Amino acid sequence: MDTDSSTGSGTASGSGSGSAVGRATGTGSAVGRATGTGSAVGRATGTGSAVGRATALTAHQLIGLLVDPGGFHSWDEPLTAPPSGSAPTPAPPSTSLSALSASAPTDPGYRASLDRARDRTGLDEAVLTGLGLVDGRPVALVASEFGFLGGSIGVATAERITRAVERATAERLPLLALPVSGGTRMQEGSAAFLCMLRITAAVQAHRAAGLPYLTYLRNPTMGGVFASWGTLGQLVFAEPGARLGFLGPRVYEELRGVELPADVQLAETLAGHGLVDAVVPPQELRELLRRTLAVLGTAPTPHRGTAGSAPSGPARSDHPVEQPAPHPDAWDSVRRTRRPDRPGTRELLRRTAEELVLLDAPGGRAGALVRALAVLGGRPVLVVGQQRQTPEHERPFTAADLRAVRHTARLAEQLRLPLVTVVDTAGAELSAQAELDGIAVEIAHCLTTLLALRTPVLSVLLGQGAGGGALALLPADRVLAAGHAWLAPLPPEGASAIVHRDGAHAAELARAQGIGAHDLARVGLVDEVIPELPDAAEEPEAFCARLGAALNAALAELSVTGEADRLAARALRHRRLGDLR
Repeated sequence: MDTDSSTGSGTASGSGSGSAVGRATGTGSAVGRATGTGSAVGRATGTGSAVGRATALTAHQLIGLLVDPGGFHSWDEPLTAPPSGSAPTPAPPSTSLSALSASAPTDPGYRASLDRARDRTGLDEAVLTGLGLVDGRPVALVASEFGFLGGSIGVATAERITRAVERATAERLPLLALPVSGGTRMQEGSAAFLCMLRITAAVQAHRAAGLPYLTYLRNPTMGGVFASWGTLGQLVFAEPGARLGFLGPRVYEELRGVELPADVQLAETLAGHGLVDAVVPPQELRELLRRTLAVLGTAPTPHRGTAGSAPSGPARSDHPVEQPAPHPDAWDSVRRTRRPDRPGTRELLRRTAEELVLLDAPGGRAGALVRALAVLGGRPVLVVGQQRQTPEHERPFTAADLRAVRHTARLAEQLRLPLVTVVDTAGAELSAQAELDGIAVEIAHCLTTLLALRTPVLSVLLGQGAGGGALALLPADRVLAAGHAWLAPLPPEGASAIVHRDGAHAAELARAQGIGAHDLARVGLVDEVIPELPDAAEEPEAFCARLGAALNAALAELSVTGEADRLAARALRHRRLGDLR
């Protein structure tokens, strides 16, 4: 169904057409009757969604797909609307939460709509909250019910959500929000609209406490919900085909006089622009949630050194390796890093991570950026890395990619996780559009974001390192480099064009500019060079194992350094960059 037919710009009609409504057991099996068009209660299969069609699953059904059998305990109880400046108080059990909404006493039509919504859904409000177990891990849940006035948010709805968020924070639980809503409940006007601030303040406090806040946007999620707590998840997932946006298309057309293109508010479109971290069907959400919680809930492996001691020097892995060959020729390294069969960021993660959750990035799998939650060496980390182009896939590193790097860095800080960056790029995008998109400005902001990040930062120079696109990911506490990796202001052909007005002197300049990994170690950038024997492309498994061991050792060293000492050392490190050692 078209969202405007039931919600408009957040107006709740109470029709609930097109959605399955009913009651559910503790395991989420639905009982009751279907009131929508063509949707059956008791069926928790298929997304049932397309742009403009309401989600097919009730709140109980979706919770049932996510939690362990019998693993949901409701936190909901009837509440009175709180007096100004005071906490809400419990209402008598016979009193409906909806009946206590701000406008109900003076609006018979609204009261009747609330009564119909309660009768149809068996719920007293448009949201369910409680504690669920996902593979035995506790998680707080907030789930909207579209069948109750289009999932709209009134004052009492907001109070229930806020209380759930506050309880999750007090009990130090991860929190998963499952919104599906037209936005603010129009019958309650500005009072309800302002409650978006109430919810957002509670969510911000939860995030500030270093606790995970995840959201799964269902079809539709619009208006004030989308513009506040719905999109504030540190990780934002979405239902395939979901309509997600600020204004519904009918309202947009009324206010602007033109139609809104159909795919602008599509979940997949937002994911392609880096605004959604993953688009996943409801049936696959439990596994994604399980893996995400497994990463976020991993307790870091204790470091084998003295507790509380800071590392005395650059991280060194303790695994045995063959003696490397003499330092490679710089031009030979450049050519080797351009081999299409050389291991990239994705292959490195697949071979080294104990747990891995790949997140969406601008351009999707065809793009130049890889984002992931991972467990490396028993430690949860966030990874953001470049996936270099191949003859089959041109992957320009764009301004949008750089914004996604900054977003991932801030996410690492919020979750208090180390950030691992992986550099492997032929350079930032070169085009008129890139200039208009502010590619140079984004590089500058990326540099300052990583330099100021309060969480540990470990960088890996994996292969190509051309220009500002590479430099943007290199501010770090430690830098590891593959034996053939290199860093230069421009690809050698570009440097030759500037110096000699042709590309014929690329090899000569590569050797003269000190771009190789061992040269970079001498000027203070690289702390450890991981040998390639003789080339990572010819020994991908062994090379990734060596690099993975070095990563684990460096993360272990950084984990025992206090924040103040680490930030001071980072500042000193970058003050001396470029000086010969």
